[in-house]
Amino acid sequence: GRVAQGIPLCIARTCQLLNRRHQAMPPLRAIVSIAGPWAIGKQGQLPCRNSEDLKRFKELTLGSTVVMGRKTLDTLPGGRALPGRRNIVLTRDDGFEREGVEVAHGISQVLTLVAHDPSVWVIGGESVYRAFLPYCTEVMVTRHEMDLPGADTYFPNLDELPGWYRSVEGPLQETPQGIAYRYEVYKNAR
Repeated sequence: GRVAQGIPLCIARTCQLLNRRHQAMPPLRAIVSIAGPWAIGKQGQLPCRNSEDLKRFKELTLGSTVVMGRKTLDTLPGGRALPGRRNIVLTRDDGFEREGVEVAHGISQVLTLVAHDPSVWVIGGESVYRAFLPYCTEVMVTRHEMDLPGADTYFPNLDELPGWYRSVEGPLQETPQGIAYRYEVYKNAR
């Protein structure tokens, strides 16, 4: 094929299409509750019960689209979709169905489904966070100042990932159980 500025034309066109598609995507954001060194769960449970964090989660995601894996859906009350939100579940199970959720079987399918949504939140679990983090513009983190012995799921360490930086570090607060926590915002500079 022909060459445009040293790049084969077919590659240049592919890059243009990908750039256009990426620009048309809504900003994806992730929201996560962590303990210690980026632990997000143990045997399907959150690091700790923090009612203020759960209220904040609801306020931020209400009226938005939430993207999650099937295991995360199973941990929600009754294993049901979150009310007041469009729920998309990413799963490899071709036969999976659940009332109130849309099912997707790949990242590109999810991106197509949310292409025109004004607000999209990635809410877990570990593999879903890892899959969508490159598409996220920011991550809202609730950092609990505690260890989670036996943790079996982790969020990628944003302090070590190229392109990510902490833009907000809120003041320390305390749960009714006496666990210190703070809200942080990480932004993707890419």
